Order: sequence, then C-alpha cells, then structure tokens
Amino acid sequence: MKFSLCSFFLCLFLTSYGQNKVNPVKIDTNKLIQFSGVVVSEGDLSALPYTTVFDKTIRRGVISDYYGFFSMVAMPGDTLFFSYIGYKTSAYVIPDTLTEKRYSIIHMLQHDTLNLPTVTVYPWPSREDFARAFVDMHPYDDAIRRAQRELSGENLAFAAARLEGDAGNAYLTTRNMAYTKLYSNNQLPANNLFNPYSWAKLIQDWKAGKLAKQ
Repeated sequence: MKFSLCSFFLCLFLTSYGQNKVNPVKIDTNKLIQFSGVVVSEGDLSALPYTTVFDKTIRRGVISDYYGFFSMVAMPGDTLFFSYIGYKTSAYVIPDTLTEKRYSIIHMLQHDTLNLPTVTVYPWPSREDFARAFVDMHPYDDAIRRAQRELSGENLAFAAARLEGDAGNAYLTTRNMAYTKLYSNNQLPANNLFNPYSWAKLIQDWKAGKLAKQ
C-alpha cells in the first residue's frame, strides 16, 4: 500500500514538473515586439560593451555587443534588468501601451562608487625609523648624480686598471695593431712629430695647465 502511494505521488510530481519545463511561461506571440537599444554610461555617455540585459518576465536575456547595442524579443509590460561590472543594476519596464512591433531606447547606467577610507602606506615600520631616515637623507644625491659619479672618467680608469688582462683583450689589442698597420702598408710609418693636430693639442694642454698637473 505504501509503495503504491509513493509511486502515485512520484508520477504526479514528474508529470507536473515535465509540463512546467516544457512550457514554463505562456507567451502570447501576437504581442511580441522587437526591443532594441544602446547601453551607455551616465557620466560621459560612453558605450558599455557586453552588458547583460535580462527579461525577468519571460526569464530570458541577451548580452550587448562591443558598442553597447542589444536586440531581443520581448512583450509590452516586461521588466528588464541591465547589469554591468562597476555600475548599479538598473530596471526598466517596457511600456504596455505600444502599438508598434518595434521599440528602441537609450539606457543609461550609474557608476557604483564605493568610497573607502584613506590608507597611507609608509616604508618605515615606526616613527623612530622615519626620523632616522629623514636625518640621514641626502636630497641632492639622486640616482642620476650617483650614476654620473660612478661613470666618471676617473672611476672607469681606476676600475680598468684593477682588471686583469685576459685572452680576449689580448686578441683585440693584436687585431687593432694589425688594422693600424694597414694605413702604412708598403710605406714608411707615420711620424707624429709632423702631425699638426698633435701640436695643436699639445699647445692647448700647455695653455690650460694640464702639463703642469701631470
């Protein structure tokens, strides 16, 4: 007896569920309209791409394209919900007094702004560390000045003097000497004693006092 009652109620439930699933909402096809529009932002009227447009009445929806345009089949009196990330969800009711089969709108969404309290992040764990860093700070010793100081001629010459020669440097030196000999091939080598540029540089260094410093 109990098994028969359980089977009866189970069949009744499955039958009702199947009927609701096949035809969940009754739609009068004579009242259908082509509902379309563009979703824009209320601030600068820019298009909102890929906005979700959901018809709560018939429980169907679409997504707008890259330009915020959408088009769907609806009925007068349906309630639509527009949702987009970063904006407030907005509702719109299609007028039930429409006489045409087409209806278009421009729907605007408002920014969903949430003001959070200001948080200031400091690179020092305590006030004492901040005071110590402030006293030891060198405001005019920035990265550019440090790079110029490290790349000065004196520092580069000092670093080069401490480097040991290797096979690569020896090869480059030998190759440069061979290239230099090509300028005086099959003739006497050049004598810098008669080089006017060398004499001009010597006189310029003598007037500037560079020879005295050396």
